[in-house]
Amino acid sequence: MNIHKYIAEFVGTFCLVFVGTCAIVSNDLYGGGVTETGIALTFGMTVMAMIYSIGDLSGAHINPAVSVAFWADGRFPGKDVLPYIVAQCAGALVASLAVLGLCGPHDSLGATIPGGGLIQAFIMEIILTLILMFVILRVASGSKESGIMAGAAIGVTVTLASIAAGPISGASMNPARSLGPAVISGQIAPLWIYLIAPFVGASLAVPLNRLVSIAKSNESEED
Repeated sequence: MNIHKYIAEFVGTFCLVFVGTCAIVSNDLYGGGVTETGIALTFGMTVMAMIYSIGDLSGAHINPAVSVAFWADGRFPGKDVLPYIVAQCAGALVASLAVLGLCGPHDSLGATIPGGGLIQAFIMEIILTLILMFVILRVASGSKESGIMAGAAIGVTVTLASIAAGPISGASMNPARSLGPAVISGQIAPLWIYLIAPFVGASLAVPLNRLVSIAKSNESEED
């Protein structure tokens, strides 16, 4: 058992949820100084940093939907899917406990909450996660998000998605990221959106990537 991979996923998801939701809580508690754009950059840059830090160890999935999609694409062993998801969710829960302990009571602890309708947020999360997973599949090496271009491309995608759709759906794209603060703060009513939609979106990215790969292969043969 390569337990170091699971530890890396725990640490990576902890860092993502802790830093990202801390930015949200700080923005709420201290007069909006972080700003919505700053929050989006915080999430994107933390994802980038984690890819550079643990990409060679665990692949830096730090997202259950990513692990499942890699498995569906045949890049990731099925025996590691559940341990990865457990490690990611545990990291998110511990991160939210840490935010609560350090920042004190807060209505949501940075939980993802729809800004509009529930169906609107659900569809938005599907589309955003599809885009994110498509980028990941195109730039990853096997099931590992590692390398200079992978970190930059994925981090920028997270940032842009957060800027574009954060006010609509929260731009979670990650069940673990939403699970931690929702459970610890008690804001679980809209949690179903963020536990289902990212898996749907990430799974849809798999056949899309294969279609693009076939088209690219056919074009290369014609040349």
